[in-house]
Amino acid sequence: MKKIILTGGGTAGHIMPHIALLPYLSSHFEIYYLGNSSGMENELMKNYPNVKFIGINSVKFIRKLTFKNFLIPFKLLKYIKETRKILQKIKPDVIFAKGGAVSLPVVYAGKKLKIPILAHESDVSFGLANKLILRKCDVMFTSFRETCLNNKCVYSGSPVRNEIFKGNKSKAKNLCNFKNDLPVIMIFGGSMGAKRINEFIFANLENLKDFNIIHIVGKGNATNIYQNNYYQIEFTTSIFDFFALSDVVICRAGSNSIFELLALKIPMILIPLAKKESRGDQLENAEVFKKNGYAKVIFEKDLEINNLKNKINYCLKNSTAIKEKMNSYKALDTNKLIFNYLINYAEGNKVLKLRI
Repeated sequence: MKKIILTGGGTAGHIMPHIALLPYLSSHFEIYYLGNSSGMENELMKNYPNVKFIGINSVKFIRKLTFKNFLIPFKLLKYIKETRKILQKIKPDVIFAKGGAVSLPVVYAGKKLKIPILAHESDVSFGLANKLILRKCDVMFTSFRETCLNNKCVYSGSPVRNEIFKGNKSKAKNLCNFKNDLPVIMIFGGSMGAKRINEFIFANLENLKDFNIIHIVGKGNATNIYQNNYYQIEFTTSIFDFFALSDVVICRAGSNSIFELLALKIPMILIPLAKKESRGDQLENAEVFKKNGYAKVIFEKDLEINNLKNKINYCLKNSTAIKEKMNSYKALDTNKLIFNYLINYAEGNKVLKLRI
């Protein structure tokens, strides 16, 4: 059996695509995951006993002027050497990197050992880690066609978990215990929650009584708010049950989340993370989805209750038209496409663009 290294972490967006691929990889590969021991990737991989998790060190660039950034090259060299020893012991046939700082030591060490490296960029523009990985990898898959500008790039779409199509609407309905048949609006801010969105919703629940609200607030962000039309939960691994119950979803514009909603044909309202708090990737993702008619967008500076209610009512009224736009999206069989590349490269068939 061939051996594969998966790497990437920090947020669910760097981990969920790996999880989406696991059913394909499990019967053909011995699977190792290299990530941060204190990261979300370690916790999530505990749910998959066929994956051997190995904690490694990594260093993250801080988006402000600080002396710590000057130490990054020295720390990275040290961590590459540590990771190289791990790879020499495992002897993987292929590496699949999903970005994030933890991917860098794995990719750089793998390149030195001449291990085939395939990677994936989820957003419209490359993150810093994937900009560096692009120089070292054999293939860079992209979720957005607009990103596929380099001769190493292969437009694949976004890996989506098969579980999301198995949502149990009745289960979610019983959990929420809503006492009426109002439209269901689901709100979440990504795996870490979204403080700005949470605080806005908490302050405006009285103005949202025309809807049933499912609010995933993020770990550590729970409150003691109780209303008949409001169900709050910190985090769930069964988000697809709540998707099945939802008429409209309000969320950030992380690639993994919005492509899952697109696959499920659920109208969405995106509140992208402001550029001052990020590199602007969510703003770009949201713009593409807005342009294609898949989503309505509210910028944080425009987040106001009447604006939000108008957008919700628009999505409810025009649900059929929005879903028709979503149906026009020509989805690839992303999971199978990426798997076929991985198995071919693991077996030594290093063709840049395989005809799949």
